[in-house]
Amino acid sequence: MTTLLIFIIVLFVAVALWQMVKIFDLAQVGTSNNQVATDKDNKFNGYMMIGFLIFIYAITIASFVYLGDLPLMSNSASEHGPGLDNLMVISMIVIFTVQIITQFLLHYFAFKYRGEKGKKALFYADNNTLEAIWTVIPVFVLAGLIIYGLFTWNDIMNIDESEDAMVVELYAQQFNWKARYGGEDNVLGKANVRLIDLDKANILGVDEDDPNAKDDVIVTELHLPVGKPILFKMRSQDVLHSAYMPHFRAQMNCVPGMVTQFAFTPTVTTAEMRQNPDIQDKVANINALRLERKAEIEEAGQDLTYEFDYLLLCNKICGKSHYNMQMKIVVETQEEFDAWMKEQKTFENSLN
Repeated sequence: MTTLLIFIIVLFVAVALWQMVKIFDLAQVGTSNNQVATDKDNKFNGYMMIGFLIFIYAITIASFVYLGDLPLMSNSASEHGPGLDNLMVISMIVIFTVQIITQFLLHYFAFKYRGEKGKKALFYADNNTLEAIWTVIPVFVLAGLIIYGLFTWNDIMNIDESEDAMVVELYAQQFNWKARYGGEDNVLGKANVRLIDLDKANILGVDEDDPNAKDDVIVTELHLPVGKPILFKMRSQDVLHSAYMPHFRAQMNCVPGMVTQFAFTPTVTTAEMRQNPDIQDKVANINALRLERKAEIEEAGQDLTYEFDYLLLCNKICGKSHYNMQMKIVVETQEEFDAWMKEQKTFENSLN
């Protein structure tokens, strides 16, 4: 497949250079090499337009079949995920419907109304009915998508501390993540980057004098109980980062100097997602590729076998190690989460 794509690119580059040379020749002034397109030339270009129309349809279908994730949107793991996926599917249907129609009309008209000797173009000043149609239809379609999107966004964001949501802070810094839980009182202690004290292992700048900070728990692996609303408070220590959790359909910028937030309810545990047939196929494909690089992977001291885990990624290019800025997320039952939480040190204990 890669070889084919390289061949196609080289072919297109060659054709582009050939066309540029022809344009340069036509642009020469004062030469006797003036060229006028003949009916044969126009007919050839017309058929080429139809050929290119077939090509873009074929490459689009091939991209979906061989490179796309079909069926679309099969692995959302949050309560709001299906609604967001549905909005995406509707948007893609609208986009591809418009693309199919407009590209067909563009290329077909170029073929049908190609230049021919003795044929004159029709002067067509305007048509109020046509203009109304291609103005009103996009307005209604876009308005519908925007309104649907706003309702979806409000459903996602209308979670706060008063709705029994567990409060978790995501702290971004070049190039790693930290998570801070509100502890038994579910209230995060005050924090500021000016309070960072590496000598005391206060790496997040948590206010040591704030009573609400005493039972906070700081970890490098995010655990979430399934079916529990989670309200994320996000901070950045240095540059603009973006907390991206693809399987939960969640993303929010982490901005230095301010706190942003995002909320969702996880609905599928890590163990359950590992049983998803699509995930199993992807894992099998990754492990097959890793097996081909067995010596290289073992030399690097990495595990040869890959196992699926949810991940928190940075979706902003935040520096040279941006690609490696990620944190493992474990979604588990409430009992498993409680057992894990009991093993963690509180902020107060970590200072001693």
